[in-house]
Amino acid sequence: MEKTWHAAITRVLTESVTAMHYSDIAEQILTNGYYKPDGATPAATVNSQIATSIKEKGDKSPYLRVSPGVFTLKIPSATEKISSETSTTKKLNNPEVASKFINSFGMYWQRDLVIWKKNPKLYGRAPGGTILIDFSGQRGIYLLYDRHSPVYVGRSTDQSIGERVYQHTLGRLAGRWNQFSWFGVLEPTENGSLVASKPKYDESIIITTLEALLIESIEPPQNRRQGDGFKGCEYVQDLDPQIKKQQIAATMLAIEKKLYED
Repeated sequence: MEKTWHAAITRVLTESVTAMHYSDIAEQILTNGYYKPDGATPAATVNSQIATSIKEKGDKSPYLRVSPGVFTLKIPSATEKISSETSTTKKLNNPEVASKFINSFGMYWQRDLVIWKKNPKLYGRAPGGTILIDFSGQRGIYLLYDRHSPVYVGRSTDQSIGERVYQHTLGRLAGRWNQFSWFGVLEPTENGSLVASKPKYDESIIITTLEALLIESIEPPQNRRQGDGFKGCEYVQDLDPQIKKQQIAATMLAIEKKLYED
């Protein structure tokens, strides 16, 4: 948990590669437990904190307003960017980077087969296997379904999949799903425990990207925001200028014809 609002806001915007509305920033802070607010209007507080920083610090403020109520962090200097890209290239070119990412997964597990509590047990076993494994400690991606229709996509990085899915038995999604699937990065061992695969990689970035891909492709109705693992800006289709000219010409011709007939 962060010590200040600014630290929590910066953390959320750092994890997101797209600009965010202040209400979404507040929701992420609360959902991930990055800061414990004192007041009853966290969204308004986030907006006030960012606006005050921009007003008082000017160019030295880390925040950038891209549209009303929507903010991002300022782009790093060219030197910092080159350094970051070089670091990323080294990671990607490292021959020890694991080629396998998802080590286990479960499809269409039944909600009513789990005793839901703060630290639930998500039991499963390999097809034909005898070892019962508790997958509640997994990290990765999960989906909630209303029957077989996906309604929500989420990710588990700081908290386990068990904890995250349990949270959806409460609040606004409590009565909107009866099945869930999960895709985990931790590998089950012979004794049924879960361990991180070696060599290690930045799990949070990959998990965030996978969540974004699922949100963008499936468009679950209960996800209120765009997948924040996407760097690009969505563009809407517009009319070809030639078609617009043809339409204007056709309209003018119809008017002339009408005038001539009258």
